[in-house]
Order: sequence, then structure tokens, then C-alpha cells
Amino acid sequence: MRIAFACPYAWDDPGGVQVHVRELATHMRQLGHDVVVLAPIRSGATEPWVRAVGRPIDITFNRSNAPIDPRPWSVRRVRAELRAFRPDVVHVHEPFTPSTAMWATHAAEAPVVATFHTGAVRSRLYDAAAPLIRRTARRIVVRIAVSRVAERAAAARIGGAFEIVPNGADVGRFAGAEPADLGEGTKLLFVGRLDERKGFPVAVAAFGRSATERPTLRLIVVGDGPERAATDVLAPDVRARVTMLGAVPNVDLPPFERACDVYLGTSIGGESFGIVLVEAMAAGLPVVASDVPGYDEVMTDGVEGFLVPPRDPAAIAAAVETILDDPELAERFAAAGRARAAVFDWSVVGARLETLYRQAVATGPIR
Repeated sequence: MRIAFACPYAWDDPGGVQVHVRELATHMRQLGHDVVVLAPIRSGATEPWVRAVGRPIDITFNRSNAPIDPRPWSVRRVRAELRAFRPDVVHVHEPFTPSTAMWATHAAEAPVVATFHTGAVRSRLYDAAAPLIRRTARRIVVRIAVSRVAERAAAARIGGAFEIVPNGADVGRFAGAEPADLGEGTKLLFVGRLDERKGFPVAVAAFGRSATERPTLRLIVVGDGPERAATDVLAPDVRARVTMLGAVPNVDLPPFERACDVYLGTSIGGESFGIVLVEAMAAGLPVVASDVPGYDEVMTDGVEGFLVPPRDPAAIAAAVETILDDPELAERFAAAGRARAAVFDWSVVGARLETLYRQAVATGPIR
């Protein structure tokens, strides 16, 4: 099968959708399919099967940065690439975002499968683009949402039925990685953009509460962003136990996950899934995460870890300390997390998507 993927966000920026599309395309190639990915790109792509069809502009959306190409004239490049590749099916991601995936939906001559990732129900950007969104929706043959919260967000605008297919993860890559050498101590891990939605200051405050009584406790931070200075509020001796690794490509992340003891998922909301939780569980980490929509579809409180109220450093610190003080509980959470992560492995998610691709091809394109 010849499959064209369209990613709306800058291919060379960090982000969950980019990781999802990259790993999905790689998995489909491993299964023997011919693949091309269309995306806006800042500088370049290392994969020969990726095509730059625009340059991103940074736009604030859902309390985070969205590096999209909203210039509609890039549709010409999208159309040219699709006609050159001649796909059997076009799989677009976030087609309601005015960027590459939307243009691919309109330019496609093959049937379109669309995956909706966002959990943002209220959006001025989407409201302003409502007429275009409705025209876009009419071109989609198969609608996929990565979670129930993503389904609700999309259905609020276009109605209809959706297939629920979660984000996938390379579970074996995280489970089998050799731990990185991060030095001595008990390590809490935070992974994500250091912006408002991901709740980095909340993680820092929780660490600060626990670290004062636990001199070997450390915080390992993977990511970068405007709130990187949140650690400045810590006392100097506690701040010295924070290791800022900066932005790390997802392919290089597993050794850092395997080297830590507890994962902190302190997002304040706006999540549609929680691939960071899946990856942490695959690496064998107990998880302490915010009890927000999206995250609560990935893990269960008291099974793979604890779900706690968002924006509550005291609750996060208490949950972390409960895990650290009870090795048997920590191991029970870790084992449950590994089992839960297996549900999201690409071998499972990819097979489901292959079935939907064949369904779309059998249905044919909507003109």
C-alpha cells in the first residue's frame, strides 16, 4: 500500500504529534508499505521519505506553541507531492488546524483518513475557521480520535462517529534501553515542553517540598521552553540537585527514562492522551500524574501510579513520597505500568490502522 501522511506541525520541532507520525510512518515502512510524509520544516529532515511543503510560524494554541504553516498557497506544494507519490490512502493528522494536514485533505485524490489529537473543546482559532472546517470534514472517509476526550473535541464541531485508536509507542525501545549514567541519588523525571500547559513549575514546587527532607532526591528535566527558569525559586542547595538536560530527541529518550525512579506528569490540562505516561510506564517507572482528561484514559489511579489534583504540589509530593517509601508498591506500579504500556505498542496500534486504511481504500475518495 502507498500511504501519504500529513503532519501539521514543524517536523524538526519536538512534539507529540510529530513523534506519533514519525513512528507510525517508520512502522508502516517496516511492514513493507511505501510511505511519504508531508510537513512544514524549519531546516531539514534526516528521513529521505519526508517532504518539506512549507515553513512553520509559531502560534500560541491550547496554552502551548503550535509551529504550523497557515499560508494557504502551500497547498500547491502539497498537491504536487501527492500527485507525484500517487498514494492509495492519505492519513492526515489534526486536519482542522490550518496547516499541511488541512491542505492535504483538500488536495487529496485518494481517500482520506484523519486522526484528531487535540482535547481543546474551546478554541477561537477553530471557531473562526468553522466554515472551512465543515468543508474539510466532508472530505474525510475515516475519522479517528486518539481518545474519548479528543473525540468529544472533534465531534463538538462536526458530529458523526469516530474510531478510537490511541497513540502508539515503541514499547520495546523503552523497556530494553540501558540506563544512562545520571549519577547517584533517587531521581524524579519530568519530560515535556517547559510551558504553561505542561505544569513544569508545579513539578518544581513538588520536588522542592520533598527535597528538603530527602538530601539524595534529584529532579531530572528533559525539555525546554519559556518556563525553564521555574527552578530559580528553589533554595540554592536544592536547585543544585536539578539536572536540566534540555530538549532531547524522542529516539534518545529511553536511557534517561530507565535511569530514573518516578515519573512526574504534572500537566495542568488540555491533554488529549498522554504518550509521555505510556513511555514512562514502558520504561518501568511508577507514575504520579495530574488527574486530567486524557491522562485518565492512559492510567488508573492506584494501579500504575497515582492520579492527583492538578496544580497541587503538596499532593504530588505526598504521592511521590508514598512510592519512594514503599518499594513493594513501587514495583507493583512498575509491573502494572509495563503491562498497560503493551496495549499501546505499535504492533497493536499499527494493525488497527492498517485495517482502517483498507476500509478507506475500499470505500474510495469523497469528491
